[in-house]
Amino acid sequence: MRMFWQRGFEATSMSELTAAIGVAAPSLYAAFGSKDDLFRAALQRYLERFRSERGAALAAPGLSAREAFARLFDALAGDFAACPDRSGCMLVAAETGGLGAAAAQLREVLGAHRAGIEAGFRARIERGQREGDVAADADAAALAKFLSTVLQGLSIQARDGASAEQLRAVLRTALRVWPSA
Repeated sequence: MRMFWQRGFEATSMSELTAAIGVAAPSLYAAFGSKDDLFRAALQRYLERFRSERGAALAAPGLSAREAFARLFDALAGDFAACPDRSGCMLVAAETGGLGAAAAQLREVLGAHRAGIEAGFRARIERGQREGDVAADADAAALAKFLSTVLQGLSIQARDGASAEQLRAVLRTALRVWPSA
């Protein structure tokens, strides 16, 4: 997972993967089938970790939607900046830039996972609308897309060396557009 996260799918070779895992290529192929399948498994592991460590912030009871997003993004800014290899978010960092059907399928997988996070953001915003802490006439889909875009941008900024405080400043700016109830 860390190799794909740090280097991306295309730049990570099977020989590097087998060396990092400490198994021979036939064992890796027997366990996962292909580099693509190993990537998918690594991506699933990353998402499970993200959901358990950070996804709970959006579901926390007693927080307004804005507070929940502020906590989530504050934690992610710290995570992104503290990561020694500055890898940001795996859903952004591991993007496949190659050509062909396999690369296109993996781009679709990554895009679907990013869309899933955006859908989770939208669900939390809509919950805030039902609970009365987000304006009822706010465009939940547009706000979710905006927040998702900010998160992806933070990942890239972290890879470029932005500090946690710089990332948090971006988040404070982004949250100024929050529609009050």
